[in-house]
This record gives sequence, structure tokens and C-alpha cells, in this order.
Amino acid sequence: MKKVKARFKLWLNTEEAEGVFGDGKWRLLKAIESAGSLKAASNMLGISYRKAWGDLRKAEQHLGVNLAERERGGDKGGRTDLTKEGKKWVRAYGEFRKDIERVVAKAHKKHIEVISR
Repeated sequence: MKKVKARFKLWLNTEEAEGVFGDGKWRLLKAIESAGSLKAASNMLGISYRKAWGDLRKAEQHLGVNLAERERGGDKGGRTDLTKEGKKWVRAYGEFRKDIERVVAKAHKKHIEVISR
């Protein structure tokens, strides 16, 4: 039998909306933090600027917090920085995801690896 791995997609919902925050928006915030602009972050992730902008707005609207501060471009280009809240979300979601990964790995070992030996 071939070796199989456990993979999962994780996202958070509110009562009003689904997919408010998850792996994609987390990666987007991390890319913004690294690249310093929404445009550069969207390029890093291989997504359109329009999708990145929409994802950021959706998260901010439904979470009720500003995750990033945007400075319009000009001759030198625009800038996007994470707010204090944005940084908190990156850190908290990263830790949350690590906890879930550990639980998934444990369940995989317990239930799946035993049958694939």
C-alpha cells in the first residue's frame, strides 16, 4: 500500500458569513507583512490584486477590525502594512493552525497509519 498523508483546509465563519478567515487570508496577511504592499503580496501568492483586495475587505468587514493600513501609490508606489490587529490575527491563527495540525497528525497516526502498514 502506498503511503498517504493527511491534509485539510481550515477556515473560520461568523454567523453572517462563511470563509471569513482561513489559510488563504492568513497567507495573504503574511505576504503583505513580508512584501510591504498588497500588490506585491498578490504577486507573491499568484493571485490577482482584485482577489487579494476582496479577500482583505471581506475579512475586515466580517471580523469588524482593520487588518491592514493602506497608503495609496504615487511615483514611489503604494504601501500596505498590517495593523496591530492584523499582526494579532497572523500570530493567533498560526498558533491555532499548529494546534489543529498536531491533532490531525495524531488522529492520522491512530486511524490511518495502522491500516497502511
